[in-house]
Amino acid sequence: MPHQEVLGLVLARAGSKSVPRKNVHLVLGKPLIAYTIESAHAARSITRLVVTTDDPEIAAIARGFDAEVPFLRPAELAQDETPDYPVVRHAMDWLEANGGYRPELIVQLRPTSPLRTGRHIDEAVALLRARPDADSVRGVCRPQQNPHKMWRMASDGLLHPLLTVPGVPEPFNSPRQTLPAVWWQNGYIDVFWRRTVLTQHSLTGAKVLGYVIDEAQHVDIDSIHDIRVLELILRKRQGP
Repeated sequence: MPHQEVLGLVLARAGSKSVPRKNVHLVLGKPLIAYTIESAHAARSITRLVVTTDDPEIAAIARGFDAEVPFLRPAELAQDETPDYPVVRHAMDWLEANGGYRPELIVQLRPTSPLRTGRHIDEAVALLRARPDADSVRGVCRPQQNPHKMWRMASDGLLHPLLTVPGVPEPFNSPRQTLPAVWWQNGYIDVFWRRTVLTQHSLTGAKVLGYVIDEAQHVDIDSIHDIRVLELILRKRQGP
């Protein structure tokens, strides 16, 4: 296979409502973002690793773990409501304008998925490389709750089923095993072609492949409780 430039892009802004300064929160003595940087370094497929952040402290920590931070992200791209697309596009445009760097593949890595390994990254990249007709790969796992048993509540307080199943009159009363399989996009890893970003103005596109991750291998850091769970998992992995 011809050489392909694969950009590992870590999105790490300063703000966090759930856990203040979450990306630099110490987990067993190491900043949370370091776990993601280390997994990216362990991946054979990634040819360049860049952290996009608005925060000098995060930038300094990232550089300390041998990640590039060639720019600080503009504040308007680091708000609570800022979606990922303009952040990724800003990084791509900056790297092209300041050095002519044009990766064929981009791997989006969130610091909030610290159990990701280099193997996971390589497998997700290989999955998209093997299917050039697809636009992207998304990490997915089985959800803890089946959405066929979920409801919407109207303004009058009445409940309406969130989903319906053809031929099944009351899926919310059906055994979970008989319902259609569903997958939760867990933010563990996203891989997409440069062309997907430029031509479809999307990080996903129309044809999306699922990279299945065992839910037992996933933790998403959104609270102090999640950090405590992560520490227990990491201690167990380290052994006595």
